Amino acid sequence: MSQTPNRPAPVDRAALARQVAPFGRSSTRKGTWQLVNTVIPYVGLHVLMVYGRLHEWPLAVTLALVLPTAALMMRVFIFFHDCCHDSFFDSRTANRIVGTITGVLTFTPFDDWKYSHVRHHTTAGDLDNRGTGDIWTMTVDEYLAAPRLKRLGYRLVRNPFFLLLVVPFYLPLIAYRIPRPSAGRAAVLSVLLTNAVLAAIAITAWRTIGLQNYLIVQLPVIVIAWTSGVWLFYVQHQFDGTHWRRHHEWEPMEAALNGSSYYKLPRVLQWFTGNIGLHHIHHLRPRIPNYHLQACQDSVPSLQRVKPLTIRRSLRSVAMNLWDERQQKLVSFRAIRGMPRRAGSRTASPAR
Repeated sequence: MSQTPNRPAPVDRAALARQVAPFGRSSTRKGTWQLVNTVIPYVGLHVLMVYGRLHEWPLAVTLALVLPTAALMMRVFIFFHDCCHDSFFDSRTANRIVGTITGVLTFTPFDDWKYSHVRHHTTAGDLDNRGTGDIWTMTVDEYLAAPRLKRLGYRLVRNPFFLLLVVPFYLPLIAYRIPRPSAGRAAVLSVLLTNAVLAAIAITAWRTIGLQNYLIVQLPVIVIAWTSGVWLFYVQHQFDGTHWRRHHEWEPMEAALNGSSYYKLPRVLQWFTGNIGLHHIHHLRPRIPNYHLQACQDSVPSLQRVKPLTIRRSLRSVAMNLWDERQQKLVSFRAIRGMPRRAGSRTASPAR
């Protein structure tokens, strides 16, 4: 499978930095309005589903409400994500408070996730610094030199069924419930605080509406929202024409523009995903809040020349499993079938 170049000719980096800088100013008014038009309906749909369960509405009605609720959870997560970048509001304190609350709503500890995500931004596209806050990606040489068990584990992780059925359950319900001392004291405390609040919510639900009703309402929302979120995160860097370099060749702006996708979604999906499809802009300047990403795209000519990643083309990503350093592109497992085992390659391991 040949890959088409993802980006046009090089741009004036200094000029581009100046052009995107004004969009990094946060707006308390816009952030507050987003909370109103998203969190209130999100909570309201939960209340409506609980009401339906208590009044014995058909289960199909509850399940029908799951889809819009899960879509709103994705949007709430983008607000949480912006708070981790201190971009949602112009106040760091407000970002921390709202980030902690939206973290509870999305089952994600604020400081713990912020730690790994900031690391992701400083290492995205750097082959020598993989492993924190990213998708486990091996090079062809690493894979061919790896022991059988590690290759089997890698194949499992990259399998689309595992990625979209197991990972969305594992991350919010298991992985993010376990403190990581290596991430620091603040990260550990954020996990413990989030766990305590979620436990209090579950106990309250158990004593009032019943644990079964709570799980029927909450679990499908989590799984559907996180399945969509995992796919979005996956195609943001694992796509046709992406960019990886060894550390001595790695350059942040090039990694942002060439290694992050412009995932062009229908307008309604773009709203529910908080413009995160404009990921090339987000990695170019992480302080741009979600509500300014589209305006930035529309205003900066060099960004308008970026080739979008369509939904149809993004489906190819499931068959792009290994980075080939010789060809400078992602290749499938099938493409390396029959290649001899190798030794002495630098390795990369999975991380949360």
